[in-house]
Amino acid sequence: HEQNVILTVRTADTPRVEFTPTEEFWDPDCDPAPIPIVEGGAIEGETGYACESDGDCHLIVIDPIGCRLYEMWRANDAGAEFYGGCQAIWDLGAPYEETLRGDCCTSADAAGLSIAAHMFSADDIAAGEIRHAIRFILPNKLIRERIYVRPATHSTPSTSGPADAPPYGARLRLRADFDESGLKPAAQVVARALKEYGMILSDGGNLTFTAANDRFTTAKWADVDLMPGDLTSLSWTDFEVPELGTRYVWDDSCSCDRTPITD
Repeated sequence: HEQNVILTVRTADTPRVEFTPTEEFWDPDCDPAPIPIVEGGAIEGETGYACESDGDCHLIVIDPIGCRLYEMWRANDAGAEFYGGCQAIWDLGAPYEETLRGDCCTSADAAGLSIAAHMFSADDIAAGEIRHAIRFILPNKLIRERIYVRPATHSTPSTSGPADAPPYGARLRLRADFDESGLKPAAQVVARALKEYGMILSDGGNLTFTAANDRFTTAKWADVDLMPGDLTSLSWTDFEVPELGTRYVWDDSCSCDRTPITD
């Protein structure tokens, strides 16, 4: 895992910034409404809001005032202009149906899911409990080609895995008989969550788990003693896959139909 996604929280004086959509902003999947930019915040993998490393550069902002969660892929403050890839705005008070923001619709994550909902933080580790499923990612060649299952609503043309590869939305659960006693205490917290809630395939990439950066958390990763290599002893054979349910094909007939949020 890597601790590199920063969750910021909007306050009453946080400005909302208009952005210029890039070619990675898809209509109607993505929302063009201005995004709150919190002072002192940063995007994934960077120290500020400039996307200089050519990574995913996710920007995540929780807005308790408007009861919204803003998640943007490939955000970039270029100085004179702010650019944004796909932005997904989530209504934190909405009773979402199984198709979430819309079937066949993507989000800031390829599977159409929320990123923040499935990440864990140093505060979770300090509290001794993660109370939700965990987001995980795989290389595209290991993801089932153009297939997704719930809770996902989307796949991508980049996936190229065979018929026995997990599709987007697949939930893997750590086996109940897995002996976690050999793990460090902090890693045991993650293992217990993987037994109880499992992990959901949400995006393509090379880092299995993406945890929240500790810039704005009370606990710090150094304090809870969970390092990127502390879960590498887990093997794929330690996991089981509950029944995936209906397989949905993502092709030209799978068209996103929703009204984008503009304000």
